[in-house]
Amino acid sequence: MKILTALSIAILFSSVFAITNAGAAQLIMLEEDGCPWCQKWNREVGIVYNKTMEARHAPLRRIDIHAHLPKDLKFLVKGKYTPAFVLINQGQEIGRIRGYPGEGFFWGLLQHLIKKLPNRSGTTN
Repeated sequence: MKILTALSIAILFSSVFAITNAGAAQLIMLEEDGCPWCQKWNREVGIVYNKTMEARHAPLRRIDIHAHLPKDLKFLVKGKYTPAFVLINQGQEIGRIRGYPGEGFFWGLLQHLIKKLPNRSGTTN
Protein backbone atom coordinates (compact mmCIF):
# COMPACT_ATOMS: atom_id res chain seq x y z
CA MET A 1 0.00 0.00 0.00
CA LYS A 2 2.85 2.41 0.76
CA ILE A 3 4.29 1.88 -2.74
CA LEU A 4 0.99 2.80 -4.34
CA THR A 5 0.74 5.89 -2.16
CA ALA A 6 4.27 7.04 -3.05
CA LEU A 7 3.61 6.35 -6.74
CA SER A 8 0.32 8.26 -6.59
CA ILE A 9 2.03 11.23 -4.98
CA ALA A 10 4.79 11.18 -7.63
CA ILE A 11 2.22 11.11 -10.45
CA LEU A 12 0.22 13.92 -8.86
CA PHE A 13 3.35 16.02 -8.36
CA SER A 14 4.50 15.54 -11.95
CA SER A 15 1.02 16.45 -13.24
CA VAL A 16 0.91 19.64 -11.17
CA PHE A 17 4.46 20.50 -12.27
CA ALA A 18 3.52 20.02 -15.94
CA ILE A 19 0.41 22.19 -15.57
CA THR A 20 2.25 25.03 -13.82
CA ASN A 21 5.00 25.02 -16.46
CA ALA A 22 2.69 24.68 -19.46
CA GLY A 23 3.05 28.38 -20.30
CA ALA A 24 6.74 28.67 -19.46
CA ALA A 25 9.32 29.73 -22.03
CA GLN A 26 11.14 27.04 -23.99
CA LEU A 27 13.84 26.99 -26.63
CA ILE A 28 12.68 24.61 -29.33
CA MET A 29 15.46 23.11 -31.43
CA LEU A 30 14.19 21.88 -34.79
CA GLU A 31 16.69 19.26 -35.94
CA GLU A 32 17.09 16.21 -38.14
CA ASP A 33 19.31 13.15 -38.30
CA GLY A 34 22.47 13.68 -40.31
CA CYS A 35 22.43 17.48 -40.09
CA PRO A 36 26.10 18.56 -39.83
CA TRP A 37 25.19 21.96 -38.35
CA CYS A 38 23.02 20.28 -35.70
CA GLN A 39 25.99 18.06 -34.84
CA LYS A 40 28.27 21.09 -34.63
CA TRP A 41 25.80 22.84 -32.30
CA ASN A 42 25.62 19.70 -30.15
CA ARG A 43 29.43 19.66 -29.81
CA GLU A 44 29.86 23.38 -29.15
CA VAL A 45 26.72 24.42 -27.30
CA GLY A 46 24.52 21.42 -26.63
CA ILE A 47 26.92 19.85 -24.16
CA VAL A 48 26.75 22.90 -21.87
CA TYR A 49 23.34 24.42 -22.62
CA ASN A 50 21.49 22.85 -19.69
CA LYS A 51 24.03 24.36 -17.26
CA THR A 52 23.57 27.96 -18.44
CA MET A 53 21.46 30.90 -17.32
CA GLU A 54 19.78 30.81 -20.73
CA ALA A 55 18.55 27.30 -19.98
CA ARG A 56 17.00 28.54 -16.74
CA HIS A 57 14.97 31.05 -18.75
CA ALA A 58 14.25 28.71 -21.66
CA PRO A 59 14.85 24.97 -21.22
CA LEU A 60 15.79 23.17 -24.45
CA ARG A 61 13.26 20.96 -26.18
CA ARG A 62 14.29 19.04 -29.28
CA ILE A 63 11.87 18.35 -32.12
CA ASP A 64 12.60 16.31 -35.24
CA ILE A 65 11.66 18.53 -38.18
CA HIS A 66 10.14 15.55 -40.02
CA ALA A 67 7.91 14.44 -37.12
CA HIS A 68 4.40 15.67 -36.39
CA LEU A 69 4.37 18.54 -33.95
CA PRO A 70 3.07 17.84 -30.45
CA LYS A 71 -0.33 19.38 -29.67
CA ASP A 72 1.17 22.19 -27.61
CA LEU A 73 3.35 23.28 -30.57
CA LYS A 74 0.76 23.19 -33.37
CA PHE A 75 1.19 26.96 -33.83
CA LEU A 76 4.87 26.53 -34.71
CA VAL A 77 6.03 26.89 -38.31
CA LYS A 78 8.82 24.36 -38.78
CA GLY A 79 10.46 25.70 -41.92
CA LYS A 80 12.74 23.61 -44.14
CA TYR A 81 16.23 24.01 -42.72
CA THR A 82 17.96 22.72 -39.62
CA PRO A 83 18.87 23.60 -37.09
CA ALA A 84 16.36 26.25 -36.19
CA PHE A 85 15.96 27.53 -32.65
CA VAL A 86 12.57 28.95 -31.72
CA LEU A 87 12.00 30.74 -28.43
CA ILE A 88 8.39 30.32 -27.34
CA ASN A 89 6.47 31.59 -24.35
CA GLN A 90 2.85 30.90 -23.40
CA GLY A 91 2.05 29.34 -26.75
CA GLN A 92 3.56 32.13 -28.83
CA GLU A 93 6.75 32.46 -30.79
CA ILE A 94 9.02 35.18 -29.41
CA GLY A 95 11.68 34.82 -32.09
CA ARG A 96 13.97 32.37 -33.84
CA ILE A 97 17.52 31.73 -34.90
CA ARG A 98 17.73 30.10 -38.34
CA GLY A 99 20.77 27.91 -38.76
CA TYR A 100 23.77 27.74 -36.49
CA PRO A 101 26.01 30.80 -36.90
CA GLY A 102 28.74 29.50 -34.58
CA GLU A 103 29.05 29.48 -30.82
CA GLY A 104 29.88 33.16 -30.31
CA PHE A 105 27.04 34.46 -32.46
CA PHE A 106 24.55 31.90 -31.16
CA TRP A 107 24.85 33.03 -27.53
CA GLY A 108 24.48 36.69 -28.46
CA LEU A 109 21.43 36.05 -30.63
CA LEU A 110 19.84 33.88 -27.95
CA GLN A 111 20.42 36.51 -25.27
CA HIS A 112 18.76 39.09 -27.52
CA LEU A 113 15.68 36.83 -27.81
CA ILE A 114 15.56 36.09 -24.09
CA LYS A 115 15.47 39.83 -23.36
CA LYS A 116 12.12 39.87 -25.18
CA LEU A 117 10.56 37.49 -22.62
CA PRO A 118 8.19 39.13 -20.14
CA ASN A 119 9.40 39.09 -16.57
CA ARG A 120 7.14 38.10 -13.67
CA SER A 121 5.51 41.54 -13.59
CA GLY A 122 4.44 41.18 -17.21
CA THR A 123 6.93 43.60 -18.73
CA THR A 124 9.78 42.62 -21.03
CA ASN A 125 13.30 42.33 -19.63
